[in-house]
Amino acid sequence: MRACLRAILVVALAGALLAWFVHGVDMAAVRAELARGRVDLLLLAVGMTLVTYAVRTLRWQYLLAGLGPTRFSHAFRATVIGFAANFLLPARAGEFIRPYVLSRHEAIAASSAFATVVLERVFDMAAVLVLFAGFALTAGPALGRSDPVLFRAVQAGGVTAAVATLALLLAFFLLAGRPGTVRRMSAAVERRLPARLAAAVEGLAERFVLGLGAVRRPRQWLIVLALSFPLWLSIACGIWLVSRAYGVDMSYVGSFLVMTLLVVGVAVPTPGAIGGFHEFYRIAVTSFFGASAEKAVGAGIVLHAISFVPVTLLGIAFMVGEGLTLGSMRRLAGKAGAAEEESR
Repeated sequence: MRACLRAILVVALAGALLAWFVHGVDMAAVRAELARGRVDLLLLAVGMTLVTYAVRTLRWQYLLAGLGPTRFSHAFRATVIGFAANFLLPARAGEFIRPYVLSRHEAIAASSAFATVVLERVFDMAAVLVLFAGFALTAGPALGRSDPVLFRAVQAGGVTAAVATLALLLAFFLLAGRPGTVRRMSAAVERRLPARLAAAVEGLAERFVLGLGAVRRPRQWLIVLALSFPLWLSIACGIWLVSRAYGVDMSYVGSFLVMTLLVVGVAVPTPGAIGGFHEFYRIAVTSFFGASAEKAVGAGIVLHAISFVPVTLLGIAFMVGEGLTLGSMRRLAGKAGAAEEESR
């Protein structure tokens, strides 16, 4: 019953965000904008999507290196299946499925591989914050059309992002060889929290420690961090290509701002980031780059499709090759989630 209610609320949230996304927009004008898109730039954007997953796979291999060797083909297949599952199934099920698919072909425990997925998110956050800070601290004159008060807030956010990223990376390097310190810090926090929330913090801290154990050498940390930038630069390139295909007057560096807002939109718990992705893209390009609502809606629809549809189709093909169905993956994600709960 609780799962059914959660599903209803999630679908309702996605519907509400989509309704707001197209509220007051001339849909005939949106269709006209869609027809004007430059096919060459859109095809390049699709290509950049594939590059993104290749770089993401390579980075994951370096994170996994402390657990054992992996073949690129196996890690790539697991990565694509995982992200396709995130689009097709609720509650980011692909985060659990990806390590289990990998463990079918490599001698790496799924629980240990899942710990590296937790670390990936931290490296992702660091790279996005650095790029956002770079945009905010250098792009002032390029946004003369934007609201000055709003842009000053973005610049302040950029400074904060730069400081937060430096602090985050420093903490990582200091904690990498000190799992006991992480556990003690976690225990101190848990004592001040309600039992259920404390258990969640304990489980997250334990997975974090496992991930730190997989990445022991400073050189390995530096390689993973270095690979995080081409990964997010390729994502930004896809955003820029689609935006330019529909005539949004945006520099490549400007796409760092859009990308940061899209990260927030994707965090909204709707299936396939539907609604949140669209609305945050519209906010970004209309507020900062002077795009019309119709242009923003058209480009947002296409950008979402390019970001999610190719990887989903490729993921489905890989699922068939693995003998997986949506039903079996849903059960697999449920078992994996239950195992994670028990490990806490």
